[in-house]
Amino acid sequence: MSAYAGTGRLIRLAVRRDRVQLPIWIAGSAAVLAAGVAAVVDEFPEEAERVAALRGAGGSAAVLLMRGAPVGTDLGATVNFRNYAFMLVLAALMSTFAMIRHTRQNEETGRAEMIGAGGVGRHAGLTAALAVTSGANLLFGAALTGALLGSGLAADGALAFGAACAVTGTAFAGLTAVAAQLFQSARTANACAATAVGVAYLVRGLGDALGERAPDGIQVTGTWLSWLSPIGWGMQVRPYGEERWWVLALPVVLLVVCVLGAFLLVGRRDLGAGLIPDRPGPATGSRALLSPLGLAWRLNRGLTLGWVIGSAVFGVGVGSLGRTVNDAMSGNTGASKLIGQLANAGGADLVDLFFAAMMNVFGVLAAGFVVQALLRLRSEEAGGPAEAVLATAVGRARWVASHLACAVGGATAMLVLAGAGAGIADAAAGGDTGVVTLIGAGLAQLPAALVLAGFVVLVFGALPRLAVTLAWAGLAVSIAGGLLGDVLGLPQAVRDLSPFRHVPSIPAVDVSAGPIVALVVTAAALAAAGTALFRRRDLTS
Repeated sequence: MSAYAGTGRLIRLAVRRDRVQLPIWIAGSAAVLAAGVAAVVDEFPEEAERVAALRGAGGSAAVLLMRGAPVGTDLGATVNFRNYAFMLVLAALMSTFAMIRHTRQNEETGRAEMIGAGGVGRHAGLTAALAVTSGANLLFGAALTGALLGSGLAADGALAFGAACAVTGTAFAGLTAVAAQLFQSARTANACAATAVGVAYLVRGLGDALGERAPDGIQVTGTWLSWLSPIGWGMQVRPYGEERWWVLALPVVLLVVCVLGAFLLVGRRDLGAGLIPDRPGPATGSRALLSPLGLAWRLNRGLTLGWVIGSAVFGVGVGSLGRTVNDAMSGNTGASKLIGQLANAGGADLVDLFFAAMMNVFGVLAAGFVVQALLRLRSEEAGGPAEAVLATAVGRARWVASHLACAVGGATAMLVLAGAGAGIADAAAGGDTGVVTLIGAGLAQLPAALVLAGFVVLVFGALPRLAVTLAWAGLAVSIAGGLLGDVLGLPQAVRDLSPFRHVPSIPAVDVSAGPIVALVVTAAALAAAGTALFRRRDLTS
């Protein structure tokens, strides 16, 4: 029997499993891009307005870090600056999630063993996963190209935009294929692949932030760091800015190397095992593991410490930029307006707007951590450990509350340390915003994360098989409406659906207790409803 026997049937099975998730991801991304184009047309109809905004952005290391370097001043180049990096990340995340779902997750749940008992070759599963993910990336790129062409933008830039997103996504599919061979747990492999996306984005951002600014004050040439990142390669294609088509070869080469490596590695391990085995535990367990809270903390300990340490380090980096932002962008109304949109505020001091915008980003990170931590409920249920725990005297509500407490505690620690790190670094650089003020600004973001936590518990209790998809979709919608609503020109009703829209943007605005109380009450109601629904349903695999 060929090692690739049964590949066609596995492709059909994977397409059927993803018949809802991938189309929603692709169509949603294209819709967001189309909205972004409409927002640029509405906000910057004249070139002089675009030049003012892009000149301010080109002089800010923080904006370059987040969005990439401007490539020109026409309409397409402005759309590129405001949307391109975000679309590259969406393509990369779509690929990593899909690859893990059809490779390592199949092995962890036993589905691959059952399928392998039939006429299926050793390499069929990996081949099918790569085929489906690559096809999804082609559709992703085509949808983005169609959105740009439908908005009346030039064809060359639209093709480069879509092609770069598609090829970048397939490169991350190759990286994820390797990660799936290294780790035994789907959760670890997914975290490794998602971390690779984050590192690639950060390296690209540092390369742009440290780049050389052209005499026109707008275009920026990134440093060599940008060329170390697959997302940086995508940015270097420069749609709507003298496209460099040859750069598309770099992610293709990475894909080929990774695919060859993944097929080599898959033959060197047993089904269900990883090349990096899980460490054996101690001979005796801690007494803390006898309680559901202790067990929940042990399961989430590594994840929590990673997010908390990362937030603290990121906070120090943000705090060190406060004075730089003031020196570089003071008096630039275009830049102030742009940062004000990110901060959901306006009319305040530029440094206060910058810190408010950055605290919104920390709020999104805390919400992302909460979603990831609480989805452990679903993986414990689907994998079987939850059934063993709930067969003891531990009640379902107590089990859910234990994981909820760990998630909320971790998010709180993230926001406190991020604010403290930013405040200390700002003070060391001569700023006067204050450590306590920035800790408060960080904690003000917590209610939005709590609403996302309540939403995850609700979908876990109501629709367990769709919990993962709905939880991440909820976070994506919240980000699009809350942080990017103004930038994308979304209707006010859509923006107001996001909890991030209602948290106070400290220190740019004063604290208002009403929205905070409303968010906390909403979060409690969602969590209570989700727990009640979980108590009334059967466990599902």
